[in-house]
Amino acid sequence: MHIVPIAMGTMWISYVYNSSYGLLHNIFKTIGLNKLSETLWTGPGHLFWSMLVAYCFGMVGYHMLIFMASIEQIPKDYHEAAQIEGANIVQRFFYITLPFLRGCFRTNIVMWTVFTVAFFVWGQLFSPVNLSYATVAPMNYMYEIVFGSSSSAATVRDSGAGAAIGVIMMIIVIIAFSLTNLIVKNDDVEL
Repeated sequence: MHIVPIAMGTMWISYVYNSSYGLLHNIFKTIGLNKLSETLWTGPGHLFWSMLVAYCFGMVGYHMLIFMASIEQIPKDYHEAAQIEGANIVQRFFYITLPFLRGCFRTNIVMWTVFTVAFFVWGQLFSPVNLSYATVAPMNYMYEIVFGSSSSAATVRDSGAGAAIGVIMMIIVIIAFSLTNLIVKNDDVEL
């Protein structure tokens, strides 16, 4: 779980966003958008959005696996019975599949919130030397406060402020979890 984001971030920086030979460079050059092909995607103006696109691309597979596993757990008998009763595919999706996926939606939203709050690896990958303001996430900020900046030896370290940031991150996750439980109610599916 910890190696994949590092590998994904490195791949995106090296092979997708490189302004000399990257995937975006080649696509834009091929379709004739030379100005876009020379854009420095990991430059200060585009850094946050480049990091966000790479993060979303990297997390789609993780969340998709959770959804696929949940869909596989839905008994086929329900779909067959609904089809025999005359339900079309859209009705089966809304009245059978979605109700069974409520818990999966809740799990994915909570996991996404936790991963987003702990955006540490992506911020470090996209600005490894000096943490750019475009890539600062709460976990990066907490690390800088507690352990100091990696670029200068004379930094103030404040473990109390770092602990406060950690508590605030925990409160954010608890609020997100509570809101998710409120919005996605756990109504038992009638079997």
